[in-house]
Amino acid sequence: MATEDESPSPPDITVMLKEQTSACKAARDAIAAGGEVVLYDGQPPQWMVVGIAATRLKRSLKIGLTTLGLDETVEILRARHRDERLRTGNIVAADRSWFFTLYFDSTGTELLACSGLKNERPSQENGQELQLHRPPPVSTADAASRTTQNRQ
Repeated sequence: MATEDESPSPPDITVMLKEQTSACKAARDAIAAGGEVVLYDGQPPQWMVVGIAATRLKRSLKIGLTTLGLDETVEILRARHRDERLRTGNIVAADRSWFFTLYFDSTGTELLACSGLKNERPSQENGQELQLHRPPPVSTADAASRTTQNRQ
């Protein structure tokens, strides 16, 4: 069992993954199937962790990615743990099909929440694949003419 000064080991994490969110069982299964567990030493403030999770939820819903427990995680972290520092970790499924984020108290001894994100392409809207917003490539001739126009 981990002390307050140590990070929990992967077997302890499996035990810690109870029913905090709907992603916990899938995260336990991912560890049992050989998934990689990574725990981070940093302790970002609660508001930062909630902001990242909320942004991930909003973006995932917008582009149609499959999530597990992410909405529950945002609610858990918003409702509790204000003004606290949190620790995080990740589980990557052995087949890379799922990516889980673990949220711990500042000592790493209490698992607060777990969320999962399926590794998949964004869904399609109107029969077309969603496109990332990237500027079109600029040819050398276009770049030269823009430079000339800017100098005039």
